[in-house]
Amino acid sequence: MLGCSQRRLRDGIEQRCGGRAELVLRESGGGAVLTGPWLVGASVVLPPAHRWVAAGPIDSYRHLGQLQVGALDEVGVPARALPPPDVARAEAASAGVPWACFGRLSPWEVVDPQGRKLVGLAQRRCRHGVLLVAGTLVGTADWALLCDLMGQPGDESLLRRRTVSCNETAGRRIEPQRFAAVLTRWLDRGLSFDAAEGA
Repeated sequence: MLGCSQRRLRDGIEQRCGGRAELVLRESGGGAVLTGPWLVGASVVLPPAHRWVAAGPIDSYRHLGQLQVGALDEVGVPARALPPPDVARAEAASAGVPWACFGRLSPWEVVDPQGRKLVGLAQRRCRHGVLLVAGTLVGTADWALLCDLMGQPGDESLLRRRTVSCNETAGRRIEPQRFAAVLTRWLDRGLSFDAAEGA
C-alpha cells in the first residue's frame, strides 16, 4: 500500500510489480507498507470531537499507540509508545528510510526495548470524522520484496535493522489471529470506556 502522498510513484511500481503484489493507494498518509500474513492491521473511525482525536493530528496517535502497548504486553511482547520528544532523539540516532512507513518513526508509534519499530500508525482527517490506522509486525515482513518494488533494493538491510516482529521480541510464534483478537478486545474496552465517560 502506498501513502496518499506517493501517488506519483504508482506507474513505476506497477511496472516493477510483475504480479508479485497488488498495488493499493490508501487515503491515509505515511510511507509504503507491504501487507501480508506478517501484519495485523486495525482501523478506527471516530467523530472529530472524540477525545482521542480532538487535540490534533499528533496527539491523535497517543491513545491508539498506548492501547497497542497494552495489547502487546498481554501476548508477552515488551514495547513502548514513543512520546514526541523521544522521536527526535531516536531518529537522530540512526538513518531512516523516508519512503517506508516502517523506515521512520512518528510520535506515539510503538517500539521494542531496543527502539526497533513494531507498530506503524497513520490517519486520515476530514470534516465528518477521523480514521486512525495501525499496522503491527507480528511476523517478519518481506522487506526485500518491498524494497525491490519501490526501486530501492539498497534499503533492505536498513529496514531490517530498524524493525522487529512480535515473534522475534517474544522469542516464540504469536499467531496473527490471536493478536488480532487481543487487540480488538483492547480497542472495544478503550472505546467503550470513552463512550461511558461521554467522549
